[in-house]
Amino acid sequence: MGWLRDTFSEPDNDSIELKRIGYARAYILEMIGGYLMLDLSRNRVHLIWLLKLVDFRVTGELSLGPTVLATLYREMYGAMRPNKAKIRGCLSLLQSWARFHFPFLRPQVNHPYTFPLITRWNHSVSYAGIPTSLEDIRLLLDQRSEAQFQWTPYEDPAIRAVIPDGFFQNSNIWHVKVPLVNYAIMEMHQSDRVLRQFGFRQQIPVEPEVLDDEHKVDLQLLNTDWPRH
Repeated sequence: MGWLRDTFSEPDNDSIELKRIGYARAYILEMIGGYLMLDLSRNRVHLIWLLKLVDFRVTGELSLGPTVLATLYREMYGAMRPNKAKIRGCLSLLQSWARFHFPFLRPQVNHPYTFPLITRWNHSVSYAGIPTSLEDIRLLLDQRSEAQFQWTPYEDPAIRAVIPDGFFQNSNIWHVKVPLVNYAIMEMHQSDRVLRQFGFRQQIPVEPEVLDDEHKVDLQLLNTDWPRH
């Protein structure tokens, strides 16, 4: 990541188009490796993503949202092991989701809502009264009643007002149950297990998909059509 920043400095208005394109590719790579799908090193990004940045017209059609989710789901699966001390993926997304749904763990922010909603936590916050140790947080979660969880936080009129109308044109996509594929990563988006956050009555969910065999697959398989595989 440091090499990217040092090699591709921000172009000025007089820069040729080739330099601006090179900077754009480096900037997107840095965003992918440093925020959206960061690894444990926090300082590297896989060059496989550079292949997706050859033609920006094609890049604009990539489904990066499910790609980020697939990576985060895989890392959450791995982080459940007792010997794991670190986790990869877009943890800011997970943290933002938790803060919107768990008001008793949410820092105080004196700022209007903005979109994307995750930017709310970029402003000055107050952690007064919020526990910081893991044991205290676990105890707090265990002591909360069902009514103290905010199941549908995004229905707040102040929040709805800043979300672009396009996101509400087809609300069915919010709770679709599909596989998410990101190269060798394949995870299920099992929205049927969290129906309450979409305003539905939660039925007893079926057993989750068992992906033990898929979790053993890595990028060692070269020239692979990953969605088909």
